[in-house]
This record gives sequence, C-alpha cells and structure tokens, in this order.
Amino acid sequence: MEAVVKTFDELSTDELYQILRLRSEVFVVEQDCVYQDIDNKDQKALHVLGLKNGKLVAYTRMFKPGDYFKNASIGRVVVSQEQRKYGYGKQIMQVSMAALEQRFPKTTLEISAQKYLLKFYTDLGFEAIGEEYLEDGIPHVRMLYK
Repeated sequence: MEAVVKTFDELSTDELYQILRLRSEVFVVEQDCVYQDIDNKDQKALHVLGLKNGKLVAYTRMFKPGDYFKNASIGRVVVSQEQRKYGYGKQIMQVSMAALEQRFPKTTLEISAQKYLLKFYTDLGFEAIGEEYLEDGIPHVRMLYK
C-alpha cells in the first residue's frame, strides 16, 4: 500500500469520491449507523489516502491542534473490508502519526476510538482516558498519544 497525504484542495474529484464512498461503505452501511459523515470538517483536514493499485483501500483524516480537539487528532480511520487482513490499518495510522509529528512536533495526539478497537490503538501507543461514551450510537473511548 502506498500512502499519500493531501490537503482538501489537493484532492482530485475522483479521490474525494473514493474517500466518501469508503467512509460510507464502512461507517454507514457495514456498521449500520445512520449519521452525517459529510460534516464540513474535511476542508480543514489533512487526508491520508492508502492506495493499492490506484484504488483507495485505507484512509484517515487529521487535524492540527484546535481544529477538532484541543490536541492534534486523527479520525475517520477506515480500511475497506476486503483489505483488512494485510495490516493496512496499522500502516495508515503510523503514516498519519508520523505526518502529524512532522508538522506539529511534540504534540499530543487525541482520538475518539470505537471501543472494540481499544487494543488496536493501545498497540500503537495510545492510552484510554475518561469514561466510555456513545457517539452516533456506538461506544467510544477518548485516547491520547504523547
């Protein structure tokens, strides 16, 4: 998988379409969660596209400190269902974390993690903080990486 980091303005129409399609396939259809994915935050985000043979198979969006949380953050972490066996989730997160560290050295990263992915994020060095909460009907936990 090749990873590319782009601003919203650098995304092509085709790339934006692939991003929105993948997010909808997983977060709305697969997870059976009706929510407004298009939230007017993509314009501020940095987008990490995980491409395999020119097709989007993994994705995250990242925010500088203060744009989403007080800390820099990574969200909309997604890997297409048929590509999950290759470790692309870990790979796309590592690229995202490195990109944020490069742009905002020594910043704390903050995520809102789906509870069932706690071990995945803990293995990447994140620590759970606070109580579990519901976000769009799905249990989440706030996590930090320092």
